[in-house]
Amino acid sequence: MINTGKLAGRTIFITGASRGIGKAIAVKAAKDGANVIIAAKTADPHPKLPGTIYSAAKEVEAAGGKALPCVVDVREESQIKAAVDQAVSKFGGIDIVVNNASAINLTGTLETDMKRYDLMHHINTRGTFLVSKVCLPYLKKSSGAHILNLSPPLNMAPHWFKDHLAYTMAKYGMSMCVLGMAEEFRSDKIAVNALWPKTAIHTAAIEMLTGPESGRHSRKPEIVADAAYAILCKDPTTATGNFFIDEDVLRQEGLTQAQIDAYACDPSNNANLMPDFFLDLGPDKIVSGWNVQVPVGSTTAATKSVQDASSAGAGGAAAAPSVEAIFKAIEDNLSTELVSKTQAVFVFHVTGSEQGMWYIDLKGGKGSAGKGEPSNAADATLTMDSNDFYKMFSGKLKPAAAFMTGKLKISGNLQKAMKLEKLMSALKAKL
Repeated sequence: MINTGKLAGRTIFITGASRGIGKAIAVKAAKDGANVIIAAKTADPHPKLPGTIYSAAKEVEAAGGKALPCVVDVREESQIKAAVDQAVSKFGGIDIVVNNASAINLTGTLETDMKRYDLMHHINTRGTFLVSKVCLPYLKKSSGAHILNLSPPLNMAPHWFKDHLAYTMAKYGMSMCVLGMAEEFRSDKIAVNALWPKTAIHTAAIEMLTGPESGRHSRKPEIVADAAYAILCKDPTTATGNFFIDEDVLRQEGLTQAQIDAYACDPSNNANLMPDFFLDLGPDKIVSGWNVQVPVGSTTAATKSVQDASSAGAGGAAAAPSVEAIFKAIEDNLSTELVSKTQAVFVFHVTGSEQGMWYIDLKGGKGSAGKGEPSNAADATLTMDSNDFYKMFSGKLKPAAAFMTGKLKISGNLQKAMKLEKLMSALKAKL
């Protein structure tokens, strides 16, 4: 999407802007000549994550904007107020706030310790409320005031709560800020909106959750940045209280399918992009090749649009092999090479019609697999329905996509769990 120059001279306060989506929005606005406050915690290089507030500031200035890097932990009111004071002193005010800082922990209620619970709620919900609150007196003075929260549409469907209740509550808290503040400050001509991606976005956080392969099934952060830019260029009096989806925004801006496809990290894999959390699209909608169906009262059923090569009887689908047969095939295909590359033990809690506990031990020798508990401690425990289990091991359901859509629940080491994709690739032709 081409820059219009509409944000030239505007001052934008962006949280979590040292990397990922926040930095992409900062650089996009900078191309108009905007003033950007890079408000994030990372002043020194992180051992696992790229970027600092200072490296992001250099990119902003190289793109044509003015930058003010500020060390800000959004849990600390004093740090937020100090950064806002610096911004007003340097640039004369604040026109736009982008609440991008967020924490994620995808665990069920019993697996969520209160330290993680508090972290998510303090950063996501409280941080968004507090940053907005401190900036609002200055937004009231602006002729183009916007607050944009990177949060999902509010959706009370139970399946978005049952697998990661604490995270859903924290993200929905950001969205509730949109719902309330949009109406509260409508008369002040301050637009308050939310923006959420239609597919997974390749960021450091997603890669840490699902492994390096996530890039093949994700789009670049620039699709969110371009959508954010389009929203922030709108008249605040005509666009407030909305829960925008990035792809939909860009289609309304006139982008073609080919232009949207270009945002994929791997353009050759556009048919296999993962749908993101919190989007119920209905049984007749396709998200870049994933058929997302949401029956009332059930979990999301995200399955690849692939027909079985054979059928059982006239017009019938081929019968899936039993879980026992799958583990026999797994055991037959284990190797010392796979063990050396994986070095992990997996336990599977299979639910549904073939309920039971199974394991794959890839710690020594050529590995082993079978029913019951492994002799070595599990690195990761995976829970899923027996029907989805077959789809995952036959290549019809990517583990990252199963995880992102709630069909696969993982406890333990997520990165090691995602290494199973290599084993699944070896089995695909045999099942």
